[in-house]
Amino acid sequence: MNSTPAPTVSNTSDRPAKAPTTTAQIPVVELSEPEVVKLRGPAAAVVRNMDESLTVPTATSVRDVPVKLLFDNRIVINNHLKRNRAGKVSFTHLIGWAMIEAIRELPDMNNGFDVDDKGKPVMLRREDVNFGLAIDMPRPDGSRGLVVPSIKGAQRLDFRGFWAAYEEIVRKARANKLTMEDFTGTTVSLTNPGGIGTVHSIPRLMAGQGCIVGVGAMDYPAQFQGASAATLAQLAVSKVMTLTSTYDHRIIQGAASGEFLKKISDKLLGKEGFYDRVFASLRIPYEPVRWVADNPLEDTQEEKFAHVMDLIHAYRVRGHLMADIDPLQYKVRTHPDLDVQTYGLTLWDLDRTFPTRGLGGTQEATLRDILGMLRDAYCRSIGVEYMHIADPEERAWLQDQFEIPRPKLTKEQVTHVMDRLNAAEAFETFLQTKFVGQKRFSLEGGESVIPLLDSILSDSAHHDVAEVCIGMAHRGRLNVLSNLAGKSFGQIFQEFEGAVGPGAMGSGDVKYHLGTEGTYTADDGETTKVYLAANPSHLEAVNPVLEGIVRAKQDKLERGNDFPVLPILIHGDAAFAGQGVVTETLNLSELRGYRTGGTIHVIINNQIGFTTEPDSSRSSYYCSDVAKSTQLAIFHVNGDDPEACVRVAEIAFAYRQKFHRDVVIDMVCYRRRGHNEGDDPSMTQPQMAALIEKKATVRKQYTEALIERGDLTKDETEDVFRNFQAHLDQAFAQARAVSDADPSQSVQGLDLPQAQQGTAQGDGSAQTAVERSVVERVGAAHAEFPPSFTLHPKLGQLAAKREEMSREGRIDWSFGELIAFGSLLMQGHRVRLAGQDSRRGTFVQRHAVFIDHETQDVWTPLAHLSEDQARFNVYDSSLSEFAALGFEYGYSVESPASLVLWEAQFGDFVNGAQTIIDEFISASEQKWAQNSSVVMLLPHGYEGQGPDHSSARIERFLQLCAEENLRVAVPSTPASYFHLLRRQALAEPRKPLIVFTPKSMLRNKAAVSSVEDFTSGTFEPVLADTSVDPSAVRKVLLTSGKVYWDLIAQREKSGIQDVAIVRIEQIYPLPAQQLTEVLAAYPDAELTWVQEEPENQGAWSFMALNFAVQVGRTLRVVARPASASPATGSAKRHKAEQQDLLDRAFQA
Repeated sequence: MNSTPAPTVSNTSDRPAKAPTTTAQIPVVELSEPEVVKLRGPAAAVVRNMDESLTVPTATSVRDVPVKLLFDNRIVINNHLKRNRAGKVSFTHLIGWAMIEAIRELPDMNNGFDVDDKGKPVMLRREDVNFGLAIDMPRPDGSRGLVVPSIKGAQRLDFRGFWAAYEEIVRKARANKLTMEDFTGTTVSLTNPGGIGTVHSIPRLMAGQGCIVGVGAMDYPAQFQGASAATLAQLAVSKVMTLTSTYDHRIIQGAASGEFLKKISDKLLGKEGFYDRVFASLRIPYEPVRWVADNPLEDTQEEKFAHVMDLIHAYRVRGHLMADIDPLQYKVRTHPDLDVQTYGLTLWDLDRTFPTRGLGGTQEATLRDILGMLRDAYCRSIGVEYMHIADPEERAWLQDQFEIPRPKLTKEQVTHVMDRLNAAEAFETFLQTKFVGQKRFSLEGGESVIPLLDSILSDSAHHDVAEVCIGMAHRGRLNVLSNLAGKSFGQIFQEFEGAVGPGAMGSGDVKYHLGTEGTYTADDGETTKVYLAANPSHLEAVNPVLEGIVRAKQDKLERGNDFPVLPILIHGDAAFAGQGVVTETLNLSELRGYRTGGTIHVIINNQIGFTTEPDSSRSSYYCSDVAKSTQLAIFHVNGDDPEACVRVAEIAFAYRQKFHRDVVIDMVCYRRRGHNEGDDPSMTQPQMAALIEKKATVRKQYTEALIERGDLTKDETEDVFRNFQAHLDQAFAQARAVSDADPSQSVQGLDLPQAQQGTAQGDGSAQTAVERSVVERVGAAHAEFPPSFTLHPKLGQLAAKREEMSREGRIDWSFGELIAFGSLLMQGHRVRLAGQDSRRGTFVQRHAVFIDHETQDVWTPLAHLSEDQARFNVYDSSLSEFAALGFEYGYSVESPASLVLWEAQFGDFVNGAQTIIDEFISASEQKWAQNSSVVMLLPHGYEGQGPDHSSARIERFLQLCAEENLRVAVPSTPASYFHLLRRQALAEPRKPLIVFTPKSMLRNKAAVSSVEDFTSGTFEPVLADTSVDPSAVRKVLLTSGKVYWDLIAQREKSGIQDVAIVRIEQIYPLPAQQLTEVLAAYPDAELTWVQEEPENQGAWSFMALNFAVQVGRTLRVVARPASASPATGSAKRHKAEQQDLLDRAFQA
């Protein structure tokens, strides 16, 4: 077997290495002589100062300070300043300010040393802190210089003032514009070599100064500099910096210096409200980050994750409470639910990562980023309230709109916003200078509403919205008319000059109540119609009227749930909270009979109601809180931020289009002048007036921002403004040229809404009789229920009875009404009836709609008369009179071919709608040439039901009657009522009709009509008594309504043959000619007006004033005694009063 010998290993570890065999050559370096540079100027001064500083005996205190809180609060500060384009705060700004505040509390650090005239040492106690700032000055040759100018009297400033002075002195230094004054008198100094990485500095103290503070670099402690960011966050490790205080030991002792550094450290750690004062001076409306110890062991990781989710939820619910939405007054907005410490979170958690569940499009983020996203979404210039909405889809959509960052506006977009602000401000300024003292209720202070509304109109033009209809009060109305609704400046200026509208009739109205109709054209040429409704000074009364107008427009377009007409209601803050019609109208928004697919509500919140402040005008936190009752999304926005206003307008429009629900924009602004231009607000709100007096206009602030951002140059912005003013000057000159005439001169070219362009003229008559087949068809429809439809047993009898009446007669009141409706439907006229319990009828009489007794399905016989019939809509309204009647009035204005009726549950309930009656129904034709044929059905009659269910207040309506503005009728038979309704739908001119309808008479077997009464004749305003011999008549009773049947019964009961009873079916206009003709048969008879109402109520006052004048005969009265209350509450007393009334009527 072969074997290989093992290798031999030599042990050389103990032997020295061999020396190199050759010697390396060491290069010879020739040393150059140093260049001698003479130090001159500032450099020489530095030498002198340094030499002089050697004469100052100094000592130095040193302190390490954690700077996490300084970092975190600086981030908050600069994020706020960035959004407001207001510069940037450095660490040195904050450290320097902490030093100044510390000196305020420890003034000995500001003392100085000197010698008196005899060479004796003295200490100088100095009040002013002249704060020296060491500024490093790089030179073009790469060398560096140092200058130490000072800010004089720094202790007198707040942080904003100190920051501005600091930046100014640095600017002067960089521009080489410092003077000797800037260098003299320095008492203390600050140097920050930490900015270039120096960790620890003991600077020289110049003679005359008390101390100099050196700031070292900020970094993690050496032992942690290899740790990852996640580890540092988890361990709650802060960066630190070293502060040194070098002081003149002759006058300052070490303990004082140490206390001084401790005071600076305390302030940088947020003690004694240091950051609160900094935030306040910068008008940052949030609390600063607070210094607290970390609590990593108190909660598990899962619990802390849950706390972060709770915090996110809290911001979504209450973030609006911290939003910076008030352009007038700075206020720190806090709420415990939005404090991170409420959730066991601290500044040490800011850099730790937590799940977000989709916040801002992320799944996880650091707490710092989470807070940033939440504040950007909910706490900047926009505050959002939406978490009260029950629908999760709506909430999720709104979250995405606000939490996911949006791109900034393009230059074209900001230029357009600037253009709209120019237009708004120039218009107001022009009117203020050209028409001094004239009322116009200016928009000044709230000009951002013009770009806001412009955005909605532009979006409408681009999304196939057929028309935008606006309802608003007087504030800013002229600005909206001119800059958005298409009314020319010339037209407005002529109105200021006293001209009136084309074809003007009646009283007319002030210029800030007038409506218009025009076309909005977007920048790219897309258009949409714009309608601005006429309105009275009664705030918010136009709200339901506009909704009715919009519903009528939508019904005519028949685009279903597309809702192609957009309503916008513009409110005042005090009125939105204070006027009940606002709530009534909001309540209509989701009701089937009233839906318009969502209204955009814009509150011009100038934080005052005439002279009444919010704390005296509402109990709620926001003026918009009433909108929460219907779960509306509410956007609060700062009116001084026009871009934010445009953003919420875009979101509001998109929300309306997607969900077809109302939405509220609460634009918080101010009123630059008084309630009107002749008012002085400083008498009642002196502090607010003083704040407003100092404020730059929205346009000026936005202009400066655009220039600073580089979006526009100053020349560009001024050119736009001058061009718009020139346009106004030209329009004014043209208006003045044609308006020197008298007030009767017309404004030419004025676009009035169709409903304000007058009405077709006519004599008020129409063909009201119908063919028998029409009556029978309406009856037959009540016998044609679907086979599976189960009628209530009682209603089955009613339906059969109606079919029978259509053939055999004895038609009662309710069926007579349905025949009127059905006949109009078959002629192509839409019929819309709405009111409290109107489908069934208050008195179980109408039953226009039948409900399946088992399935609740609905069947409406009048909707199934013929294939080509018009639509029949009958709705039970909300328990509202003001808004409900206003809605029907608006509908009738826009739908002249329809029969539109509103019914009160009892006639006296109409009291709740008095504003609509006074301001619209009775006066709109005279004020605005706005025509309506709305019908009011008011159950009226004395049946012993008490003061509140007897009288519909006939006297009030008759008091409003003049210039043939209304028709007031009290029909006494179903046929008379039938002809009255048909005349109302078919006759011209169009006028509102007030019908006092019966209650007990509904089932009076005598108060029925034959089929022939419907197939012949017409409405007769006076019905003669054909049952007595005229030659035997000694007395004629004139009366109306239900009491006629009581008089007939009494006459028959008493066997009286010499008293005629004449019915006046129409009280206004008083049918004087027909009365004269009927009464001619009784030339010598005594004439007596008989009414159930007390003598001071009912129609008697009207008859007393007008009958003798128009008819030429004397008239007596029989009525209940004058009374403050309409009727007695005692059934027994009522019966006695009624019998007494009847007895007196027939007395000789």
